[in-house]
Amino acid sequence: MFFALLVPDPGAHRAVARDRLADTVAVVLALAYGSAMMLLGDATRPGAILVWQADLAIGVLCAAALLVRRRHPTSVAVALLPFGAVSVTATGPIIVALFTLAIRRRPPLLLLLGAINVGTGAVYFLLHDHPAAGMWMDLLVRSVITAAALGWGLFVQAYRRLTTSLREHAARLEAEQVLREEQARLTERARIARETHDVLAHRMSLISLHAGALEVRASVSPEELSTAAGAIRSSAHEALEELRSVIGVPSARPEPPQPGLADMADLIGSARDAGMTVDYVNGVPVDGPPAQLGRTAYRIVQEGLTNARKHGSGPAASVLLTGEAGRALRITITNPFSGTVQAPSPGDGAGGGRGLVGIGERVALAGGRVTHGPARGSFRLEAELPWPR
Repeated sequence: MFFALLVPDPGAHRAVARDRLADTVAVVLALAYGSAMMLLGDATRPGAILVWQADLAIGVLCAAALLVRRRHPTSVAVALLPFGAVSVTATGPIIVALFTLAIRRRPPLLLLLGAINVGTGAVYFLLHDHPAAGMWMDLLVRSVITAAALGWGLFVQAYRRLTTSLREHAARLEAEQVLREEQARLTERARIARETHDVLAHRMSLISLHAGALEVRASVSPEELSTAAGAIRSSAHEALEELRSVIGVPSARPEPPQPGLADMADLIGSARDAGMTVDYVNGVPVDGPPAQLGRTAYRIVQEGLTNARKHGSGPAASVLLTGEAGRALRITITNPFSGTVQAPSPGDGAGGGRGLVGIGERVALAGGRVTHGPARGSFRLEAELPWPR
């Protein structure tokens, strides 16, 4: 804050310089117009209200008052209007004051003050002993100049409001664009987190299953050890490959396709190779659902098998896929559950709860519905996804 006080603001300096230039131009134009009217009008003729020197002095004083017209536009305009009845030079500062007022105020007040300014012209004519022309000439000139000043001021007011509105609209659009980009980033992060959980949870559960089998067995033959080590290595390699496909790869390499319904048999096979007994029935037509729907179904089955390995009372599960285009794709996963092991629930932060929450989010994004819970000695997960024609 201390340095902010020491370092001058370039924008503030430019604003001050701009205001000073505008004040100078306003004073010069006011005096130029007032002096021209004094020389061309009745101020220098015999019978004038004031000698021309006094007329000019009043005009200069009125022009000096224009320096505070921004802070007090109404007060300055009202204070200068009476001088229009005795001084021709003062008409210049009065016109500038009315123009400044028209930029900031509403038309009713402007019409009143404009009429008063025209009326002071009639007063000046009546006070002059030997006017060169009739009253209609003074009223016409003041009316035209006053209308021009007020009209120009109202135009500037409307222009400023329009530009301010456009700037605010542009700022609002820019803020909305930033918000959309941030929302897109958050959505992408959530997608990556969800995909990472699904990939790693499934593969790590396979690795854990193989490692647990080696740990509980007292004696393992070299062939069995080699087979288990190969399965662990294969699961770790596949986990890394799927993780790369989720997070993204360098632009020089094409991004691999995401798994879908066509890869379901490989998923079931990997679960069986890990020691699970999986009954798999695929009642979906050969042409299959759209790619996005198939990908969602794949992740649901993947997470369902992971939960079955983690929380089931035995390494077994059944997977049933049914449905057709125009209706829905139904996924049913059941696994043994004796009730002695804690069932996964959405609130369980250490177990399968996060996976079930992820399934719920996927199904909700697809416009479907999901139910899960223990039923008759088993844990049942059912998901229904809309399948457009």
